[in-house]
Amino acid sequence: MADEPLSPEDLALRLADVYLLVGPLYRRVLRKVETGEEIDGVGAGVRMVLDLLRQGGPMTVPQMGRAQALSRQFVQRMVNDAAERGFAEAVPNPAHRRSSLIRLTDAGRTAIEAVIARERGLLGQVGGDLTQADVDACVKVLSCMLDELSDVDVD
Repeated sequence: MADEPLSPEDLALRLADVYLLVGPLYRRVLRKVETGEEIDGVGAGVRMVLDLLRQGGPMTVPQMGRAQALSRQFVQRMVNDAAERGFAEAVPNPAHRRSSLIRLTDAGRTAIEAVIARERGLLGQVGGDLTQADVDACVKVLSCMLDELSDVDVD
């Protein structure tokens, strides 16, 4: 039955189908947004940094890496790119002298808000007569997958 839990074997097969769709979907949305009206310097990595800072406030590079399951080195490169473009800046961290907090600048906030608006415009065009229940189920599935893999180390 469609409403009964799947066996572990069947669940694995169905979740593999979901997993194989997530990567290409993510990359296509990013490419579509990046090829729209130009916002200089906001590629996928810089976008991730700016959105983390928008949502969570000032953070350290290691905190951002853990939040996105990315290496500190990669995040540091993206932070450096964002800072070079005037989108983010390092400020003293009262909790740790050697690990600065990174925060959005006004230009960074403007840039990420423009990117998010463009993404929402694109995603609002998705068809399929999707319902709130459909989207809730999708979010539930992806959240369960992410939670189960939360112990995967990226460094």
